[in-house]
Amino acid sequence: MSEGNEGVKTIAVNRKAFYNYAVDERYECGIELLGTEVKSFREGKISFPDAWAEVVDQEIWLRSLVVAENPFSSIFNHDPARKKRLLLHKAEIKRIRRKVEEKGFTLIPLSFYFKKGRVKVELGLCKGKKSFDKRADIRDRDVKRDIAREFRANNR
Repeated sequence: MSEGNEGVKTIAVNRKAFYNYAVDERYECGIELLGTEVKSFREGKISFPDAWAEVVDQEIWLRSLVVAENPFSSIFNHDPARKKRLLLHKAEIKRIRRKVEEKGFTLIPLSFYFKKGRVKVELGLCKGKKSFDKRADIRDRDVKRDIAREFRANNR
């Protein structure tokens, strides 16, 4: 998500996910947080390099997302590594469950952002890339960079 959108402020983007996975579909999810967790999100004190989501019963839970404790909230602080429930429509959860079970997809958080004052997660339905796919992506990126460099040089 870019900050150009009205009422949207990006907190963090998972660039590693785009390198390791091919993103098939994207979903915007709400996330169930405690008050102290929201404060940590506002300060950008989150870590999610290995975060993933799973479908349990009729709910989607986000795992391995570490939200730093807020130093000003005394004894009422949250557990930094607790699992968080994602908020989606039941039909979306059914569709996601079907794809994850049948086709071997993984649910990866791609970005976190504020939208109209609420924390949102962009959840990606991803499939792992093989090493040759990663090499091809790097090669394509290098070619595009070289073309852009030549184009700029010719415009001078």
